[in-house]
Amino acid sequence: MIEYRFGRRELLKVGAAALAASALPGRLLAAQADNARLDALIARATLINGNMLPGFDENPADPRFVRQVRSTGLSAVKYSLAGAAPGFGDAVDHIGFMDNVLAEHRGVYLPVRTIADIGRARVSGRVGVIYAFEAASMFEGNIERIPYFHDLGVRSMQLSYNGTSPWASGVMVEDETAWISELGRRAVTTMNAVGVTIDVSHSNDRSTMDIIEESSRPVMISHAGCGGVYEHPRNRSDAALRAVADQGGVTGLYELSYITPGMEQQTLADYMRHLVHALNICGEDHVGIGSDALMLEFDTSPEGMEPWNASIIARREAGVAAPGEGPPPFVTGLNGPHRMRTIASELLARGYSETAVEKVLGSNFLRVFGETWV
Repeated sequence: MIEYRFGRRELLKVGAAALAASALPGRLLAAQADNARLDALIARATLINGNMLPGFDENPADPRFVRQVRSTGLSAVKYSLAGAAPGFGDAVDHIGFMDNVLAEHRGVYLPVRTIADIGRARVSGRVGVIYAFEAASMFEGNIERIPYFHDLGVRSMQLSYNGTSPWASGVMVEDETAWISELGRRAVTTMNAVGVTIDVSHSNDRSTMDIIEESSRPVMISHAGCGGVYEHPRNRSDAALRAVADQGGVTGLYELSYITPGMEQQTLADYMRHLVHALNICGEDHVGIGSDALMLEFDTSPEGMEPWNASIIARREAGVAAPGEGPPPFVTGLNGPHRMRTIASELLARGYSETAVEKVLGSNFLRVFGETWV
């Protein structure tokens, strides 16, 4: 046995180290318990993201790709088709294209037409894809295009993008006398009748209030931030959030650069400020996640940034960009297939109940879809 002789200072150091070491098993057990709790919550929850771009691969059967998709835990995502200002033909072509892409990726994705399809996706380990529009240009002012696109599988529609459409006014229109038109009112009635979820993410407050008043069913803000945290045209006012909640709808929180005033990459702390604010304003029954991001991971390499930067330039030139566009669409700490799990962990750490977390992760969107898809 080797004999060690310590002075008082060395003994104190050893004692402190021993105390720290003795605490490790307890901390490890606590971490394991937290992970087990999180695993169980994710396993039983129906995870739905209110706005997201699914990931695709040249080899859809690649085991690594399949594992990535399944590791998201998602049961469904709403996917915005055709861009900010497509024509009728563009939208039809994009739907046909996506039908083929989803067929090629049938091992990981399932087209969603009904609530039952979301359940089918969940039990089969796939992700349901809900077709949506976030503009009204593809209708070309024709109400009959609404049931036509519904027949093609589109289950969520908007009455305007950021600017003015023949139907409503977008968030970049500051004139609060710019309410929805008579054509817009007829569009709302038609969407209610055929079974389309009305999304007011890009409508200004006046149009939002008019649409809510006109609609016989809940509407949603599928992807936005909170103006009460940072005032920006794409971040919705507390009044708009409350109005959507009061009608039974849901607001999804996005990860876009608009959640902060600077041009630095938005952080998890930034995101959680918006999410907690929305929960305080709307209540746990009316908040969801609408990331408006890539489902798997945004590539921040120079090669990955090139198409993103080009798209920002194109949006500015087309006049559809909002102020502050630039940083990539992801929150540091959420950029990857783990985002829903991370958000769940953050909410639990803040004291929200497991029931509340399950609602935010997807059951609120599921309820609204169930009340609007007839």
